[in-house]
Amino acid sequence: MYIYLLAALHYLRGFSMKNTSNIKRTLIGTAAVVISITTLSSCKDSKTNSNDVSLDTDQGKVLNIYCENLEFQETFAMYYIPHADRKVLEDVEMNWILPESEDETHLSVLNKSIENQNDLPTDEKIDLFIVDMDKVEKLVNSDVAVPVSELGITEDDLKNQYDYTKQVFTNQRGELIGVTWEATPGLYFYRVDIAEAVLGTSDPDEVQAYISDLDKFTDLAAKMKENGYRILSGYDDMYELFSSNMTAPWVTDGKITIDEKLKQWIDLTKKYTDSGYNNNTSLGDDSWFDDMNKTSNVFGYFFSTWGSNFPLPDATVDEKIRSDGSNAIAGNGLYGQWRACTGPVPYVFGGTGLIACQGTDNQELIKDIMLNLTCNTEAMKAMTENGHCFSNNKEANRQLIDSGYENTFLGGQNHLSLLDATADKISFNGNLSAYDQYLSKKLKSNMMLYFNGSKTYDEALDSFYSDINEIYPAIPHE
Repeated sequence: MYIYLLAALHYLRGFSMKNTSNIKRTLIGTAAVVISITTLSSCKDSKTNSNDVSLDTDQGKVLNIYCENLEFQETFAMYYIPHADRKVLEDVEMNWILPESEDETHLSVLNKSIENQNDLPTDEKIDLFIVDMDKVEKLVNSDVAVPVSELGITEDDLKNQYDYTKQVFTNQRGELIGVTWEATPGLYFYRVDIAEAVLGTSDPDEVQAYISDLDKFTDLAAKMKENGYRILSGYDDMYELFSSNMTAPWVTDGKITIDEKLKQWIDLTKKYTDSGYNNNTSLGDDSWFDDMNKTSNVFGYFFSTWGSNFPLPDATVDEKIRSDGSNAIAGNGLYGQWRACTGPVPYVFGGTGLIACQGTDNQELIKDIMLNLTCNTEAMKAMTENGHCFSNNKEANRQLIDSGYENTFLGGQNHLSLLDATADKISFNGNLSAYDQYLSKKLKSNMMLYFNGSKTYDEALDSFYSDINEIYPAIPHE
């Protein structure tokens, strides 16, 4: 969720990305935001398909929701409340619990509370937690989650979800312990003007032919360099292309092992840096955002589904988009002057999910939330159509594709078919693990010093192993 926070913060003009800590403190300074929902004239009687399973009808009066930031509240208000079953939601308080300080992380707060779950009064127990996809594996094989089947959610309810999202939330016993409302397949977003100048075309199909595999992408990087452009902005812009396609888990045969795909990322990024194919930025820093505006020489970015919804529209325009969208038009910076194509390999980047906690006394309400946010075609079609996310619902997305959907930021392109096809191709093949988030973070931060010439490869690798030894001293490395 880090990149989502960066995007949201960047959208609040007037704040420097170098000073996000102060903004974040403002956003999460209150530990719990309590919203009492007693009258819900907008709610409908539940109409989401599901089998009837007998759950505890003596539901709690407080739903404790653990979040990393305020983002999920918007999703909840916009796409759950209008479809909620008033019978299970009425008279229930929503207690949103966030980290109290920058020194705490979402998982640290959650873990502390889980330890005391059995001893807490009923209405203080954790009911639902919101977890980033790259942190799910730290919880998926623990005993803290309620399998969704125990909530009464069936395979038929979930039939429209993309398979890879279910892989993320499936434990070693084959039980699905969480669900997500969003799919996050990635594409390559590029500038029309630079494509026309260098390639003589900006048509997505024709541009895709130039970057349909990594060798062709590298050839185009050289061509862009010859013409004064850069094919990417930063060191870590390609990381997810490789991490999404790893051939083995981080810990293999009892050892921490850098997968061959990640070694390819290191080699290719070093080549791009030394050859001048990128601008030596880092994902999320000011110069990385600056490379999205019209004065930049960067051809494109690898973005997940949120790319054309959040960072690009804000960073690429001359005048911030007004709330009524009246200046979301061609001529406002590069608005309408971006397109998307599939890119060299299918990949995903980001995502957030819902997990019910053992001990919750609000199973019926959590079931209703999960069904409406992750299985309700009407609600999820609105998510995609409104640009809130690319929903985790094949039927909803394909209805929009067939309807002639147009994305104005992308010059009217209907890129949903590309996202849909990419999401269908993703498979983690059992390579996810609880170590992914920390080890990936440390690999990127240490290799950055190799890319920029501050350290040799061996020095950067030694630093990486030193970092991870502090956290996982009992696990040897290759």
